[in-house]
Amino acid sequence: MGVVGMGGLFFRAKDPDGLNSWYREQLGIGAGCDSSGKGDPSEWFWKVRGGPMVFAPFQHSTDYFPADKQYMINLRVEEIDALIAKLEAAGIAVETRAEWDAPETGRFARIHDPEGNPIELWEPPADA
Repeated sequence: MGVVGMGGLFFRAKDPDGLNSWYREQLGIGAGCDSSGKGDPSEWFWKVRGGPMVFAPFQHSTDYFPADKQYMINLRVEEIDALIAKLEAAGIAVETRAEWDAPETGRFARIHDPEGNPIELWEPPADA
């Protein structure tokens, strides 16, 4: 008994329909998407594949993500180089820094959605 995982992420948006479309088109996430590889997508939710997830409140003064934002979405990805190339081809600015990457934690890149919400893309190490 108890919590077994995240059930959802809810946040305000100026254009919810447009933002939903952007997330589906650019990142393949949201209602109607299936990254589990099992069955057909549901029109109501995103089927995800299990794996590691970090849940961590940060100090209010952190500079890990923009000070004017209360959160940063961290998405676990595979083949980060291919995803970065796809995003850049779509005109989306992608930030990478060598110091973010480490064999024990994986590789990282950062983008922003059309409403300026920060998104960290994380490819965990193979053994995670």
